[in-house]
Amino acid sequence: MSLKILNPLTVFPPYRGYAHAIEVGPGSRMLFISGLNGFDKDGISMPESFEGQAEMIWKHIKAILAEAEMAVSDLVSLRTYLASSEYDEQNAAMREKHLGGNRVASTVIVCQLLETKWKLEVEAVAAK
Repeated sequence: MSLKILNPLTVFPPYRGYAHAIEVGPGSRMLFISGLNGFDKDGISMPESFEGQAEMIWKHIKAILAEAEMAVSDLVSLRTYLASSEYDEQNAAMREKHLGGNRVASTVIVCQLLETKWKLEVEAVAAK
């Protein structure tokens, strides 16, 4: 599979480890992961902290990727919904922790989430 990172010099430099665009080459499989929240696998319990919920979401993302015979290195796009802008720094650190050097197209949105106890929700796209 060929991925091409696009960061045109005529656009401001990307910050916090993302790419302005990722081009997925022909013949690739694509996986679209629905917005995930921090529920444990029982669908009832959820960590209270932002970090706990984020770790749970990344655990879910990795499980879905594994089911599709993919890995975090196959992620090409992330969309993160935060319940408050106060979580921005923690979110950036969590993304860096789990993505490492992998650069993805990324958007972060602050909004009211469906449940008041949710601190974030993340959807993703992977290609292989």
